[in-house]
Amino acid sequence: MTVKVDLNISLDGFAAPADPTPENPMGADWSKLVEAYLATRTMRERVLGETSGAGTTGVDEKYAAQYFVGTGAEIMGAGMFGLHLYGDDPDWRGWWGEEPPFRVPVLVLTHTPRPTIEFANGTAFHFVEASPLDALARASEIAGDADVRIGGGVSVVRQFLAAGLVDRLHLAVVPVVLGRGERIWDELRGIERLYEITSEVAESGVTHVTFQRR
Repeated sequence: MTVKVDLNISLDGFAAPADPTPENPMGADWSKLVEAYLATRTMRERVLGETSGAGTTGVDEKYAAQYFVGTGAEIMGAGMFGLHLYGDDPDWRGWWGEEPPFRVPVLVLTHTPRPTIEFANGTAFHFVEASPLDALARASEIAGDADVRIGGGVSVVRQFLAAGLVDRLHLAVVPVVLGRGERIWDELRGIERLYEITSEVAESGVTHVTFQRR
């Protein structure tokens, strides 16, 4: 089993743009971080629900496809699911409609657990209050021999990195400077010493940096 993370970040290390609003919960700069990824064939099918087969097929697509392959369970924070905005709405089922792209059980970390939500495509959101270590133990049991992906948000990923629980970290470094937001590397000084690091530049200009535990 591999514990893995995939994030899009800016050149200055921001993975969550500043100034989210209820109308634009990801922030005005979010589209700059995900434009190349959402243009790929895999993401257009899995996230946008397109079935035409259209989309880019180069280096960005290679990493987009890896995003889902071999994953048996996912862990995400309450904010990624949307509970910071819709925590009082018992009918809220997440941002993804009736076809969430995960297609595996997802543990949503929250201080206010709610009933499990299940979808026909295999996605099931389980709401749990747990430490990173305890959440990973539960996700590992669910995943079996498959991988566990830490989906986000940024603060959740930092917690798992700080606890030494991430085996593979893939960062799609987008050639933009945001200047503000939530940075992936805060309080993680020197963490690169734990990993072998490789990089590959896509046709879009995005640099894919992979940290593989030594």
